[in-house]
Amino acid sequence: MTNDSLIVAATTLLALTAFAGNSVLCRLALGDGAMDPASFTLIRIAAGALTLPFLLWIQKTPSHDVRTSGSWFGAACLLTYAVAFSYAYVQLESGVGALILFGSVQITMLLFALRAGEKLGLIKATGMLCAGAGLTLLLLPGSADNQNVSAIGFSLMVIAGIAWAGYTLLGAHSQSALRDTTFNFVRATVLALPLALVFLIAPPTATPAGIALAIASGALTSGVGYAIWYAVLPRISRLQAGVSQLSVPVITALGGIIFIGEQVDARLVIAMTLTLAGIFITLSRPTAQS
Repeated sequence: MTNDSLIVAATTLLALTAFAGNSVLCRLALGDGAMDPASFTLIRIAAGALTLPFLLWIQKTPSHDVRTSGSWFGAACLLTYAVAFSYAYVQLESGVGALILFGSVQITMLLFALRAGEKLGLIKATGMLCAGAGLTLLLLPGSADNQNVSAIGFSLMVIAGIAWAGYTLLGAHSQSALRDTTFNFVRATVLALPLALVFLIAPPTATPAGIALAIASGALTSGVGYAIWYAVLPRISRLQAGVSQLSVPVITALGGIIFIGEQVDARLVIAMTLTLAGIFITLSRPTAQS
């Protein structure tokens, strides 16, 4: 393996670990009631928007015209993902949420590829059905000692996955990862301001621990993590980007066990195996154009 390949592999792993960290940090803040979802999202996005320009300055990256850096559509995808992600984690454990999120991401990207002209084929169709069966298993009623997955939480995380898929597809064409990520966060902060209207209905909850977790999520695992991911995307194939993200639910589940004390039951293991195996089968087939 060349030095360049090692660098790409290492930065990819770093980005994926950041993705898993987001789930753990969000669940730590929201699961224990240290912060409400709206406050967590606002602080998370704002922290990223404040941290990334500083990194631009350190790296002496030319800021260029804001109109050519990032996009309002990218910012909308980012904010939609962040809002749905936060509200979903009020009701989902970290490993379950990450599985739904990245399962939805990959299925969305596959559907986008099909719409762009790729052919499905029997093996790809089987893989997608397998992945869908794994996600569906999470919604089936569990045993008396196994809490069922919330349908609302599941739906919100699917929305988050669709939005993140859109953000990832945009990143494949990024010419300056740090600059585009910076201005996407800045735009997302502007778009997020109406979210404060939620506080007219329910007063915000913000403990010092919750604020610290939201800042860490926004500045480090989101802001820096997404900039790293945008830097990696142009250097790897769609297959590599898709398959590599399959490790995130596993990393997240381990993080949930270590840092939150969550339990991994047989149903989650089976669902994770079906979903990840199905997506891997689908992504590993050669692309056929129509």
